[in-house]
Amino acid sequence: MPSFPSYRPRRLRRTDSLRRLVRETQLGAAQLVQPLFVRSGRGVRQPVGSMPGVCQTSVDEMVRDARQAERLGMGGVLLFGIPDVKDAVGSSGWDDHGPVQEAVRALKRETPNLVVITDVCMCEYTDHGHCGVLKDGDVDNDATLEVLAKEALSHARAGADVIAPSDMMDGRVSTIREALDGAGFANTPILSYAAKFASGCYGPFREAAESTPQQGDRRGYQMDSANIEEAMREVRMDIEEGADMIMVKPAGPYLDVIQRVKQETGYPVAAYQVSGEYAMIKAAAERRWIDGERVMMESLIGIRRAGADIVITYFAAEAARLMAQTTGAAG
Repeated sequence: MPSFPSYRPRRLRRTDSLRRLVRETQLGAAQLVQPLFVRSGRGVRQPVGSMPGVCQTSVDEMVRDARQAERLGMGGVLLFGIPDVKDAVGSSGWDDHGPVQEAVRALKRETPNLVVITDVCMCEYTDHGHCGVLKDGDVDNDATLEVLAKEALSHARAGADVIAPSDMMDGRVSTIREALDGAGFANTPILSYAAKFASGCYGPFREAAESTPQQGDRRGYQMDSANIEEAMREVRMDIEEGADMIMVKPAGPYLDVIQRVKQETGYPVAAYQVSGEYAMIKAAAERRWIDGERVMMESLIGIRRAGADIVITYFAAEAARLMAQTTGAAG
């Protein structure tokens, strides 16, 4: 390539219009998915202390948020349920009239252009806070598969567009795929949390979902943060079992994993910018240590640049509004 002085890279950085013209990585509202926490009741909007701007909501309030997401052109929402009753096996998770199931029906009726993704896991529904059925203090992998399939089927019956198992049990994708196909839901795709790492960034989520383990931790089934080759084995296994899309979680600390998954599989890749990533940016912005909007957008562009096709983020609505304002001003 030519060198200085004939080549001057700054020429194409001189104005905002030039920078937009040659921008390599694009971020649009349609690529953003907003997580929502839904519970029973009416008129409920309960703020999550560690996540400014995030609330637990009843279905009617959640529909208001979803309508806004639809108006902003966002790609979809990811639903988490907070049940009224918890037990050892998480049976509220497959209650056809549970918060998630009622939310799905309302969303498909009121916001038909939004993709409705449902998280399939037991941690919100069990009284011990683990992602499956316990046996002698440990999560029993194979016993958990049965209840995950029940939950997935309940979500599909309600009308979920995408089923997203996040439990990290071995074999759960094939079990859920078989259950969906056998019940007439062969066209319902699975977004697998294939590379979900044990992370210190999940704390605020556990407050929002009321899912903190009552004993021990989840390192026995979530992935070791040091292992990328193991992550690729997990991804390949889930694809072989029938996953239609692959998720990497968290996003920011695992950009290298996102890149490898996209390059080596070619499958649609979702990256989840998790609660701790969101909370850290919000906290620093509140203290005026950083420009919150600028760092928000930089973080989202970084996730896209690494190879993510879909970005699940608590910033989704805020980022979509900002992009709409910027586009309007430019137009």
